[in-house]
Amino acid sequence: MLLSFLFTMILGCAQDKKPLLGDTAYQKEQNAKFKDAATSPLTEKDRKTFSALEFFKFDSTYVVTANFKRTPNEAPFEMPTTTERKPMYVKYGELTFVLKNKACKLNIYQDIELVKKEGFKDHLFLPFIDETNGEDSYGGGRYLDTSLPEGSTMVLNFNEAYNPYCAYNPRYSCPVVPLENFLDLRIEAGVKMFTKH
Repeated sequence: MLLSFLFTMILGCAQDKKPLLGDTAYQKEQNAKFKDAATSPLTEKDRKTFSALEFFKFDSTYVVTANFKRTPNEAPFEMPTTTERKPMYVKYGELTFVLKNKACKLNIYQDIELVKKEGFKDHLFLPFIDETNGEDSYGGGRYLDTSLPEGSTMVLNFNEAYNPYCAYNPRYSCPVVPLENFLDLRIEAGVKMFTKH
């Protein structure tokens, strides 16, 4: 009797475990992170009703090879955030590329404290704003994480653009995208605006 009860319970739990949503491995990985209480930036209330983030459809047009120019003599500066916190960043380089027949330029940054941590030695931070912000994507812009390039080019995959955590939860302190990182076009790739259900 007990064995049959346990079997029913196990079967029930297995059926409750829904497959991860997402069209790409990256999207599935993000949805898994947002579902997991240990890694999710969502409030507890939102996490309980969360099923999946909404993404633009994957589009290889938004995987671009950018020319990378190192800017070695930049002075560190305090990056404004959504709170009083002002972490120290340095402009690490400039990226130029063509997207949708438009010449684009973005500055890429390094978080001075973060690179001292294990596993982040090569980490670079690319925040940007574009014409989808406030309509289809988060009003404050989005971010890309990347690594130090080995040569003079860098592949940017805007399909992996993500929202700052403060788009989901006000307890987070997020860097404000510098105005010089505005792209005068619609980046219809990556995560969309978060809507609570």
